[in-house]
Amino acid sequence: MSRSDPPSQALRQVTTARNAVYLVFAVNGFGFASWMSRIPGVRDSLELTPGELGKLLLALAIGAVVALPTSGFVVGRIGAARTVALGSLLAGGGLIFASFGTDPMSSVVAVAIGLAALGYGTGSWDVAMNVEGAAVERLLEKNIMPRFHAAFSLGTVVGAGIGAGMTWLRVPVPVHLSMVGIIVIVVVALSVRHFMPLPADRDDARTSRAAVLRAWREPRTLVVGVMVLSFALIEGIANDWLAVGLVDGYDIPNAAGSAGFALFVTAMTIGRLSGSALLNMYGRLRVLRVSGALALIGASMVALGPSVPFAIVGIVIWGIGAALGFPIGMSAAADDPRRAAARVSVVSSIGYTAFLAGPPLLGWIGDHQGVTRALLVAAAAGALGAAVAASARKEEPEDTRVGS
Repeated sequence: MSRSDPPSQALRQVTTARNAVYLVFAVNGFGFASWMSRIPGVRDSLELTPGELGKLLLALAIGAVVALPTSGFVVGRIGAARTVALGSLLAGGGLIFASFGTDPMSSVVAVAIGLAALGYGTGSWDVAMNVEGAAVERLLEKNIMPRFHAAFSLGTVVGAGIGAGMTWLRVPVPVHLSMVGIIVIVVVALSVRHFMPLPADRDDARTSRAAVLRAWREPRTLVVGVMVLSFALIEGIANDWLAVGLVDGYDIPNAAGSAGFALFVTAMTIGRLSGSALLNMYGRLRVLRVSGALALIGASMVALGPSVPFAIVGIVIWGIGAALGFPIGMSAAADDPRRAAARVSVVSSIGYTAFLAGPPLLGWIGDHQGVTRALLVAAAAGALGAAVAASARKEEPEDTRVGS
């Protein structure tokens, strides 16, 4: 959108871009949750212990962590649209390959390779769609980042719900996840055509390697990254382990465990849909502190609960607590539009180390204390997220500050 565009044309363009961003967020969540919903079945198919499952899930995190440090540079070079499209191609292909690794190949190595591709594609896609979302948010002059992440959560609700149904119907993992992979690739390729065009006069230096390296030396950016890491751990533990923890700890069927995960993402979606209103009323700091406290309480109820109904209440509280930390962190990283790509890349890189450390940590604790008790790590992450919430206070761009 340029200054020469008529107002109505410019508004249509940014509104179309906003809708495209909603869609790519939703498809990202749909693909991710589709895999997560089938983890209990994959665990059973490959006959994995909690520790072995943790190591397998580590491949997904490694792929994401490898992608994230350079994603800001890639977005600056080729734009958010192309980065999202390439990421979805890798993610969808990785999902298909991982599904065939479970059956007929029955190969842990094949599944790990597919998960690494899924993680790499999802990681680069994640940074790019957040950068595009922040740009649209600024153009509309509305606080809509939580709604973009709500679209992601709606996608996870659909993915988890369909996954639970496929599990109940005993649809083979390769059949289910292959269809999901194809949907991911096709829908994203069509959606990114409507992203905002790259500005002709953009300054590539602002999104260069030097900009990313500079962002790694900024104290505020690093602490925002720690806050995002905390909430990524709160969410990631539920993604990876909630269904398994419910199955093992409460002696329920795999389909019921998948339904528990679907309930978590539903609660998280409701929290994100309410996020814009809550932020307008209470501000980032209060919302983050309450979110951390809710995650602590909810995860503790699931890990220590005496019954399934008690755990169900805990799942809802946990999901609401997990809802807003990540999107608030992305908005905080993108407060200065000139440094948004670099800072979002750094914050995402720090945040995604939760997915790197989480699976083996939870697997190790699960081997010794049981997977259900291991969910207490999410409660500890809630306390950490609340403690560093002040880092996300609104930062004015340098060129708008008094005396600049």
